[in-house]
Amino acid sequence: MDKSKRLFLKSKRSFRRRLPPIQSGDQIDYRNIGLISRFISEQGKILSRRVNRLTLKQQRLITLAIKQARILSSLPFLNNENQSESTPRTTGLRTRKNLRTRKNLRTRKK
Repeated sequence: MDKSKRLFLKSKRSFRRRLPPIQSGDQIDYRNIGLISRFISEQGKILSRRVNRLTLKQQRLITLAIKQARILSSLPFLNNENQSESTPRTTGLRTRKNLRTRKNLRTRKK
Protein backbone atom coordinates (compact mmCIF):
# COMPACT_ATOMS: atom_id res chain seq x y z
CA MET A 1 0.00 0.00 0.00
CA ASP A 2 1.52 3.33 -0.93
CA LYS A 3 1.65 6.44 1.26
CA SER A 4 -1.22 8.33 -0.39
CA LYS A 5 -3.73 5.58 0.42
CA ARG A 6 -2.51 5.13 4.01
CA LEU A 7 -3.41 8.70 4.91
CA PHE A 8 -7.10 8.19 4.26
CA LEU A 9 -7.51 4.98 6.27
CA LYS A 10 -9.21 5.35 9.61
CA SER A 11 -7.23 4.39 12.63
CA LYS A 12 -8.27 1.18 14.33
CA ARG A 13 -8.25 2.83 17.75
CA SER A 14 -11.72 3.64 18.95
CA PHE A 15 -12.15 6.66 21.15
CA ARG A 16 -14.86 7.41 23.62
CA ARG A 17 -16.34 10.86 23.38
CA ARG A 18 -16.21 12.55 26.76
CA LEU A 19 -19.38 13.94 28.21
CA PRO A 20 -19.49 17.69 28.72
CA PRO A 21 -18.76 18.69 32.33
CA ILE A 22 -21.83 20.93 32.51
CA GLN A 23 -25.14 19.34 31.63
CA SER A 24 -27.93 21.30 29.99
CA GLY A 25 -29.97 21.41 33.22
CA ASP A 26 -27.11 22.70 35.40
CA GLN A 27 -27.34 26.35 36.31
CA ILE A 28 -24.05 28.24 36.54
CA ASP A 29 -24.51 30.37 39.62
CA TYR A 30 -22.48 31.43 42.64
CA ARG A 31 -24.88 29.52 44.91
CA ASN A 32 -24.25 26.21 43.14
CA ILE A 33 -21.08 25.35 45.11
CA GLY A 34 -21.12 21.69 44.08
CA LEU A 35 -20.81 22.64 40.42
CA ILE A 36 -18.33 25.46 40.93
CA SER A 37 -15.95 23.44 43.11
CA ARG A 38 -15.33 21.00 40.23
CA PHE A 39 -13.57 23.78 38.31
CA ILE A 40 -11.14 24.81 41.07
CA SER A 41 -7.76 23.21 41.69
CA GLU A 42 -6.61 21.89 45.08
CA GLN A 43 -4.85 25.19 45.75
CA GLY A 44 -8.00 27.17 44.99
CA LYS A 45 -7.06 28.35 41.50
CA ILE A 46 -9.54 28.48 38.65
CA LEU A 47 -8.70 25.76 36.14
CA SER A 48 -8.14 26.67 32.50
CA ARG A 49 -10.70 26.17 29.78
CA ARG A 50 -8.77 23.36 28.13
CA VAL A 51 -8.58 21.39 31.36
CA ASN A 52 -12.27 21.97 32.11
CA ARG A 53 -13.38 21.21 28.52
CA LEU A 54 -15.80 24.14 28.59
CA THR A 55 -16.94 26.54 25.92
CA LEU A 56 -15.80 30.14 26.11
CA LYS A 57 -19.18 31.33 27.34
CA GLN A 58 -19.34 28.62 30.02
CA GLN A 59 -15.81 29.40 31.22
CA ARG A 60 -16.65 33.10 31.58
CA LEU A 61 -19.80 32.29 33.55
CA ILE A 62 -17.91 29.83 35.78
CA THR A 63 -15.17 32.43 36.42
CA LEU A 64 -17.71 35.09 37.39
CA ALA A 65 -19.57 32.65 39.64
CA ILE A 66 -16.35 31.60 41.40
CA LYS A 67 -15.33 35.21 41.98
CA GLN A 68 -18.77 36.10 43.35
CA ALA A 69 -18.72 33.07 45.65
CA ARG A 70 -15.27 34.06 46.91
CA ILE A 71 -16.39 37.61 47.67
CA LEU A 72 -19.45 36.32 49.55
CA SER A 73 -17.20 33.87 51.50
CA SER A 74 -18.86 30.78 50.08
CA LEU A 75 -15.51 29.68 48.65
CA PRO A 76 -12.03 30.40 50.01
CA PHE A 77 -9.61 32.49 47.95
CA LEU A 78 -6.80 30.07 48.79
CA ASN A 79 -6.90 26.53 50.05
CA ASN A 80 -4.03 26.41 52.55
CA GLU A 81 -5.42 23.79 54.92
CA ASN A 82 -2.87 21.08 54.11
CA GLN A 83 0.10 23.42 53.84
CA SER A 84 -0.45 25.26 57.14
CA GLU A 85 -0.67 22.03 59.16
CA SER A 86 2.55 20.53 57.84
CA THR A 87 4.81 23.59 58.00
CA PRO A 88 4.57 26.02 60.88
CA ARG A 89 4.79 29.68 60.02
CA THR A 90 8.03 31.17 61.31
CA THR A 91 8.33 34.35 59.27
CA GLY A 92 7.81 37.57 61.11
CA LEU A 93 8.90 36.26 64.49
CA ARG A 94 11.21 38.64 66.25
CA THR A 95 14.25 37.16 67.89
CA ARG A 96 17.23 38.91 69.42
CA LYS A 97 19.35 38.09 66.39
CA ASN A 98 16.78 39.56 63.97
CA LEU A 99 16.44 42.70 66.04
CA ARG A 100 20.22 43.19 66.09
CA THR A 101 20.55 42.82 62.34
CA ARG A 102 17.65 45.20 61.72
CA LYS A 103 19.21 47.74 64.05
CA ASN A 104 22.55 47.45 62.24
CA LEU A 105 20.89 47.89 58.86
CA ARG A 106 19.17 51.07 60.02
CA THR A 107 22.38 52.62 61.29
CA ARG A 108 24.32 51.73 58.13
CA LYS A 109 21.83 53.43 55.81
CA LYS A 110 22.41 56.83 57.48
